[in-house]
Amino acid sequence: MKNILALVVLMVVVFGCKAMTDTSGFTPAEHYEFAKSFYDDEDYLEAIAQFKSILVQYPGNEVTDDAQFYLGMSHFQRSEFILSAYEFSKLIKNIPASSFVPECQFMLGESYYELSPDAVLDQSYTAKCIEEFQAFIEFFPLDKRVAGAEKKINELNNKLAEKEYYNAIVYERMEYYMAAIKTYEYILRVHHDSEYVKDAMYNLIKLQERKNLVADLLRNIETFIESYPDDSRVKELDDLKVSFEGN
Repeated sequence: MKNILALVVLMVVVFGCKAMTDTSGFTPAEHYEFAKSFYDDEDYLEAIAQFKSILVQYPGNEVTDDAQFYLGMSHFQRSEFILSAYEFSKLIKNIPASSFVPECQFMLGESYYELSPDAVLDQSYTAKCIEEFQAFIEFFPLDKRVAGAEKKINELNNKLAEKEYYNAIVYERMEYYMAAIKTYEYILRVHHDSEYVKDAMYNLIKLQERKNLVADLLRNIETFIESYPDDSRVKELDDLKVSFEGN
């Protein structure tokens, strides 16, 4: 126990002294390596302070983009995702020729991915994440991380569809039937690859039956039966189609 306590005290002293180092005599490269050592030691708070100091003291120096990138990464490691997104976007905007731009574009998407909330909440960050990952794929199509970005885009598009689906359910419960119809139609039009399409189409048909929208109802029944022939609701919809065609 005494040995462990002594080690803790030693670490506090060592890291405390390191953080108090006078950097005024450092070259830009030395200051960067000093700052990076905090990042490597996972002391992200001190790394942030040092990288910010570098950006202020040496604007335009060759270490600037390194410091800017790791400033963003330090915030990301601290789960400060709004700040990390800001710092990554700052590098992309201010140093477009930097070799860190592909990494920053990907991490910009990752930052917004971490900010994307549950489907029942506002999905502004989700939409922003999709936008940034799509930009990454467009500008760096040969990057090995494209497949991962595409997978997350699909996941987030499904979340947006889920959000719209539950919005439609709420409209139904409130008896705002035309609003529900428009929302279901939006899902079919915009999120046609999502897992919510089948249920959205079925619910849409039932609402069109309620509102006596015969032409739209018959068209959607045909599409549903063609798309999901093994669904348990096919017979019900087929009978519904026959009843309306007989009128």
